[in-house]
Amino acid sequence: MSSTDFDAASTLAQLRKDAAVRRKSAYHPSRLDRYAFQLHELLNAGAKPAELQRWLRQQRCKVALSTVTRWISRHVQS
Repeated sequence: MSSTDFDAASTLAQLRKDAAVRRKSAYHPSRLDRYAFQLHELLNAGAKPAELQRWLRQQRCKVALSTVTRWISRHVQS
């Protein structure tokens, strides 16, 4: 490749495009997605994350409190 054939701007644009694709994380379904409707209803009724965690445990879905709070922050718009 000669120096006249090299286009730095297009090469850089392609590298940045490739990096953006690599950075994008794949979505892995949460164990809580199965209960999304019920969780939204309980939240609308005023349930707290700890109460949701206890309800999930009754449904045989054992998750940490941090999992519940992360799910709420990602799936509930204030």
